Parts: sequence; C-alpha cells; structure tokens
Amino acid sequence: MRALLAAVLATGLGLAACSSGQETCELSPEVAKVAAPVKLERLEKSFFQIKSPAEAERFLQEHKLFARQFLQSRQYPAGVLGATLTRLATNSGLQKLGAQADTTFRTEQLRPQLQLLFQHIRYYFPDFRVPPVNTFVSGLSQDLFVNDSLLVISTDFFVGPKAAYLPNVPGYIQRRYTKEHVLPGVALAISSKYNQKQLTNQTMLGEMVQFGKALYFAEKVLPCTPDSLLMGYTSQEMAGVSFNEGKIWAHFIDKNLLYNTAPFTIQKYIGERPNIPEIDKTCPGRVGAWVGWQIVRKYMADHPNVTLKQLMAEKNAQRILNESRYRPKQNRGRLS
Repeated sequence: MRALLAAVLATGLGLAACSSGQETCELSPEVAKVAAPVKLERLEKSFFQIKSPAEAERFLQEHKLFARQFLQSRQYPAGVLGATLTRLATNSGLQKLGAQADTTFRTEQLRPQLQLLFQHIRYYFPDFRVPPVNTFVSGLSQDLFVNDSLLVISTDFFVGPKAAYLPNVPGYIQRRYTKEHVLPGVALAISSKYNQKQLTNQTMLGEMVQFGKALYFAEKVLPCTPDSLLMGYTSQEMAGVSFNEGKIWAHFIDKNLLYNTAPFTIQKYIGERPNIPEIDKTCPGRVGAWVGWQIVRKYMADHPNVTLKQLMAEKNAQRILNESRYRPKQNRGRLS
C-alpha cells in the first residue's frame, strides 16, 4: 500500500493535569467538567479477518470514511485496493506485528487517555470537534492521520524496539516510535489547526517560534507528559540542551541566523538530523524548535493574561521574541 499522506512524525499515553516535572498528577476540576466523548473503533480485528478481495471490498464498504480519507480509496482503479488489502491481511509477518500491536495498545487504556487529551483541547478551544478515532495496522505505511473528521493511529508503528518489524527510518527517529510518543504526535498534529503563521518571507526565527508554539500547545494539552517525550529527545539530550541553552542561543546570534531565509539553512536547525555539528557534535537535531519553545515559554510566563488561543493566533514571531525578553545566560562549566 502506497504512502497515503505525509506522515506526522510522532513525538505518551500517560497524562493528567500538572507541570512536566512533577511526579504526581491531578486532573484539573475545570478540565474534568469538559465533555469530550471518544468514538474509538479498533479496525485491526476485522482487517485481519479478510481472506479474499470480496471480503476486503466489504471491509471498505463498512468503513467508508476510513477508506476514503486514510486509504484514499478513490485514487485506486476498481479492485486494486481490495487486492492490496487482502495481501496485507493474509501476510503472516504483518499478522505477527498486528498481534504485538494489539497487546501494546489496549482499548481500556487508550480510550480514557485520548478522552483526557481531547478534554484539555476543548478546555482551551471549546469549538474543537472531537474526531472519531480508528486504530489500524497499516503495514508501516503511515503512522498518524489527523484532520477535522478523522484520527487514525497505525498501532504497528508504535510497538517499540521489540517489534517484529520496525519503521524504515534512521535510528534517532525510530526510537520515537513507542506507545508513549503517540499522544504527543497527535497533539502536535492537532496544533496545526490553530497555529497561525506568516505565509511570506519565512525566516529562521519565524520557523523556530512556529514550532515553539506547537510544542507549547502540546505541553498545555498534555500537562503531565515529560518534555523529552514532547520533543522526542532522550533524557541525556534534554539535559544537554537545557544546560547549554545560552551557548545554543549565542550560536544563533553570532552566526546571524535568526533572519536567514534560506530554506536549506533553516532546515539544518529545524529539520530532522541526528545532530547539529555546526553547534556541537553532541547537539541533537531540531534544536531550533526547542529554542523556539523556550522563547514561547518565556513569552507566556511574562504575559499571564495571554490565552493559549491568543498565542496560537499570533503570527508575529518578532513580537513574541521581543516581548519575551529571552536572553538565556551561558553556563561556563560542563555538564557532568
């Protein structure tokens, strides 16, 4: 099955209402009042019951929204998608991976955790409509699909390092495909619905703040999720960037990077890379997004009356930087 949509890289499943560093979490009474019922349908069982193209066509008819949006059934000539699904459903290797995914993701755990995420989103954005949720085994073709009318989680992507088959991505990305990274990926994807940006003259600063706003959104709607899961860094990487925050910021200033508009240069600091040797060989990729997050955090700390909705609607990255007064100090020692 072809790649169906640009994948949202997932960056878990444990959350309630507290700041990231706390060990215990309590659900906010105000959030608890928010109605956010979850319609969750596990499609794996009926998918693996397919034994023939006729049964595959019946599956597609029974799940028309899923077929149309996730599988993009309208793009296939008659019979092609049904034949493809039959080959996948009867593949013994995929059946083994599907069994692992079923053990990893239990409905009685997943449903309330999704509901809690949606309650937080609706608390900040009352107009948010909770989409129906499908889980599926896609044969490692697409990890997440998120839009206003459907959320699909391909559970086979998120089994973890002991999976029979692993996503065909570099190791530094692969380690983020665990069940704990599912909800951060969903939250980051949903943030794009509200995250406004300037559409012209894109700068390094604009991209940094754009990603920073997305991460801040995820932080607020998953308030008990560690920063390392939201960012997709290891604990060691988180400690390193936190300790060297001032040095990292100095690099952006000294190299006049904030107003650089070259897409290749921007991607060096925002896009997927195992590290950023331009700063230091130990500096993890996407550190520009992490710095943008710290800028947004400082801005929101200094402006307690600004709501999450207002933050996400703010397109002016320069204003956020200026009013954040973000100036991290450089640590002169070394991280032990």
